[in-house]
Amino acid sequence: MLNIFTLANGRLFQEEIDSLEELSKFQPIWVDLESPTVEEKRWIKQHYGLSIPEDAMDEDIEESARFYREDNGDLHIRSDFLVADDDEPHTVRVAFILNLVNDELKSMGVLFSIHDEDVPVFRLLRMRARRAPGLIEDAKEVLLKLFDADAEYSADTLEGIYDNLETVSNKVLSGDVTDAMAGEVLGAIARHEDMSGRIRRNAMDTRRAVSFMMRSKMLNSEQFEDARQILRDIDSLDSHTAFLFDKINFLMDATVGFININQNKIIKIFSVASVALLPPTLIASIYGMNFKYLPELDWSLGYPYALALMVASALVPMWYFRKRGWLK
Repeated sequence: MLNIFTLANGRLFQEEIDSLEELSKFQPIWVDLESPTVEEKRWIKQHYGLSIPEDAMDEDIEESARFYREDNGDLHIRSDFLVADDDEPHTVRVAFILNLVNDELKSMGVLFSIHDEDVPVFRLLRMRARRAPGLIEDAKEVLLKLFDADAEYSADTLEGIYDNLETVSNKVLSGDVTDAMAGEVLGAIARHEDMSGRIRRNAMDTRRAVSFMMRSKMLNSEQFEDARQILRDIDSLDSHTAFLFDKINFLMDATVGFININQNKIIKIFSVASVALLPPTLIASIYGMNFKYLPELDWSLGYPYALALMVASALVPMWYFRKRGWLK
């Protein structure tokens, strides 16, 4: 899918392109390619003279090769964007190519973005740019606003984790944690821990990309200040993620503690039962020995007497355990 974005009266407008002829009618500042076909890549090369690298979205590319500037002035940035899906949270690799030299719009430039699936941050920026005139002025502003929206998206996801962990905390701290509930709690904690780790990694990646833009000396004074503000927002996320990791560890330890308590209750029952049954077992063993004269031969109440003695020997330890409070 090939979408282009143009500026009109300070607003960002989107157009979906289906042919090379349509592409030549517009002068965009942002060209977005989602899962581009070979034909769409050919249109980009014919109209803009830009060849999209084959390894643009490779996941195994070296970290040092994700940010660089070509001899012709094109800026290449490969950055990961968070997709906070409840079922399967993941990151999407996006390749950015900022063309500032060979463009028809001259000072505004053209930003090219290539990715395999839709990114929530892109939708957020498109919605804001349509509603807020003057939010974006050129292609560099688009890239900065994307990273700004990415930091805000991470912050919103962290707030969601805060709310979910509050629910988990109420369950754990209620004191009545069954094994089934403990399993649900551990599953929820594991999901939140994975999401927190992804947010932290995403924030680190965004910080590197924004720092690279600042070092490349391509931003004006106002954009440079915006980039510094983005870095400050990202730094503020670190303390929140650190707090969440601590809270997750606490809830994990508390849940495991309740599981151990439940297991100890089961072991306690077996321990009490085994101790209480020792006296009847001893009596049965002595009574069952081969005497010269068996008691039941000379005494008709031999069996009832032995059974009553066994029951009494079992009840006395249970009464003692209950009096000491060991059965609670």
